[in-house]
Amino acid sequence: MSSSKLQKEIENLSKQARSASYKLATLSLEQRNKALGEIASLLNKNRAQILEENKNDIKTAKKNRLSAAFTDRLTLTDKYIDSMIDGVKQIIDLDDPLNRILEERTLKNGLLLKKVSVPLGVILMIFESRPNVTIDAASLCLKSGNAVILRGGSDALYSNKILAGIIKTALEKIRIHKDSVQLVSTTDREAVNLLLEQEKYIDVVIPRGGYGLIKAIAEHSKIPVIKHYQGICHTYVDDEADLKLAEEVCFNAKCSRPAVCNAMECLVVNEKIADKFLPSMIRRYISAGVKIFGDEKTLAVAENYNKINNKINTADELVVERAKQDHYDTEFLDLIIAVKVVDSLQEAIDFINTHSTKHSEAIISKNQKSIKQFMDNIDASAVFANTSTRFNDGFEFGLGAEIGISTDKLHARGPVGLKELTTYKYLVFGDGQIRA
Repeated sequence: MSSSKLQKEIENLSKQARSASYKLATLSLEQRNKALGEIASLLNKNRAQILEENKNDIKTAKKNRLSAAFTDRLTLTDKYIDSMIDGVKQIIDLDDPLNRILEERTLKNGLLLKKVSVPLGVILMIFESRPNVTIDAASLCLKSGNAVILRGGSDALYSNKILAGIIKTALEKIRIHKDSVQLVSTTDREAVNLLLEQEKYIDVVIPRGGYGLIKAIAEHSKIPVIKHYQGICHTYVDDEADLKLAEEVCFNAKCSRPAVCNAMECLVVNEKIADKFLPSMIRRYISAGVKIFGDEKTLAVAENYNKINNKINTADELVVERAKQDHYDTEFLDLIIAVKVVDSLQEAIDFINTHSTKHSEAIISKNQKSIKQFMDNIDASAVFANTSTRFNDGFEFGLGAEIGISTDKLHARGPVGLKELTTYKYLVFGDGQIRA
């Protein structure tokens, strides 16, 4: 496609989204929920076709020798489709985010002032290999009265097309403006640059993907961006932790799904319990195929353990490689972890705040004073006590499917759900007042 033709196509698509947004904002809650119900029904009816199209994307990924972690993010299964359906149904059950009276008061001059929630307008969603984002983003935007333009990665093109087609079919059946949800199907990368110039028609951009994608969009967009940067998540095991609980939580945080943003990338351990906790934890990680990078103190614990056990011919050797500085600033998104041993809670807090991307951080401790100190001093979108960072998720928080996890502080922070996809306007009622 020629440059001028692509530019015209992107501009028309953006105009259509703007026009649709005005219609969508006035729909009743019943109409919006009815559309979501139809999407859930069609997902179930068309699951065989969805899985078949997804196979085409997986074949391409394997042909291009993409990583196992990338392919995992790309892959759809019956269970994953069930999860998408459950996410849509959960959104249906949520309260209407629109027309909420956030504030109401009568001014001295008799004017009645109401501050009410309204849609953001038109959202541009740019994402990489997760085809489920097509459903999550469209469902959240429809419920919150926003038109959405979806630009998925070329690696998930077949999956995204069939899912977007299901959404279109649902909208047509419920007689909702067909341009309320649009998929940019061209694989031309210039389309993204052109979309980021449509500030006249698009209100906000939400990128979801790797650090490079989000950084590039933030730097080039003329439109405000709600960013979801890296998820370098830490778990600190305190000297007063329940070590059995700590082991279960830390294993889950790293290994349950290592390729997602809320997976733990760095384990921080108090040196007072390092000799008791780390050998068992490291053995379990190694048995799950985790590669471990540790600081000097972690290496010393492993070496001491290996010496003792070599003498009595018992457990397997603990294999820990020496960590480099950049390991503590890396989002691995794989079965790899960095380990740091600290001498105090305060050192743990300082270390985490230095290396955190403000996504998800956790403490394991039985000491409520330590927990409070950690939670008060850690700067992140979500801070956890005695549980896994994997819970930083819109669905798990009861927000319905989320459109991303914002590491910004403006306009949204943490899981971006329905309420985060709204803004507000003032409604002012008078009876003839004029300003002096």
